[in-house]
Amino acid sequence: MAGWIKKITMKRWMGALLVAAVGLSAASGAAAAQRLSIGYQKGSGVLAVLKAQGGFEKHLAEQGIQVSWHEFPAGPQLLEALNAGSLDFGYTGAPPPVFAQAAGIDLRYVAAVKASPDAEGILVPENSDISSLSALKGKRVAVQKGSSANYLLLEALEHEGLSFKDIQPAYLSPADARAAFANGSVDAWAVWDPYFGSAQHDLHARVVGAGHDFGAAYSFYQASAQFTEQHPELLNQLLQELGKTSLWVNAHREEVSDILAKELGLPREVILGWQKKLDYRLIPLDDKVIADQQQVADAFVKQHLIPAPIKVGEYFWRKGEFTAK
Repeated sequence: MAGWIKKITMKRWMGALLVAAVGLSAASGAAAAQRLSIGYQKGSGVLAVLKAQGGFEKHLAEQGIQVSWHEFPAGPQLLEALNAGSLDFGYTGAPPPVFAQAAGIDLRYVAAVKASPDAEGILVPENSDISSLSALKGKRVAVQKGSSANYLLLEALEHEGLSFKDIQPAYLSPADARAAFANGSVDAWAVWDPYFGSAQHDLHARVVGAGHDFGAAYSFYQASAQFTEQHPELLNQLLQELGKTSLWVNAHREEVSDILAKELGLPREVILGWQKKLDYRLIPLDDKVIADQQQVADAFVKQHLIPAPIKVGEYFWRKGEFTAK
């Protein structure tokens, strides 16, 4: 009798332990969903507006979800943080996820945005004797490694029959590159807006290579693989909000320029000129988007800037639900 009672007690104890374990697992999963960490770069238009308006954060707070925002100087640094588990979501140009994938970072493309062909370029100082892209041969050129400007520079050089071996690349963050450009430590600078427009406005820099002649077709919203797998509903909530906000931003350039000028501390005319170049609408991840991004990856492989071929399509999450027009 005592033995039978002992067995029943043990079974109940094991059952209770199992229920507790399941409860802890569910609680752990719930805890993971209580925080949404978003990475952004200076002047990330739609994300900057979403952050400034605060309505989406308030909506998520009512669901018990806290949003945290983290600023980065460029896409590569943002994706490093995503890989480290510090971020769930972010926005970059086309090349950063290519370099990230080549480095083994487990991310997912979740939506695309048409890249502006005029929002980046290759600059030289006002008094420079460089007047063409071919004259960059042998010169020291500043660029953020793995950025959209990196791809622009690569394509511009190839158009002239040159490669990265024909220049002296100075891999610098935008802030460090601007300082080097201003003090003459580099001969040229490949960069995107708002740094691109600001250098023309403040430093009277000249453009020798325009983005509309080269550059990638898209920029991307990305999420960690873990976040897409564990919280697809929350991810789609975010994408739906970004889709709506992107349409508002396209229709309110003046107001957006006020928000960004305050955030960036740049002249409003510089910001407004930049905003007029952009179309923020989200684009679904179809076969054309994947093919264009594969072209970006193949270009870096060809120049031996990433070690081996990659298939970008394996990293696309095509379950996004959002307003595209």
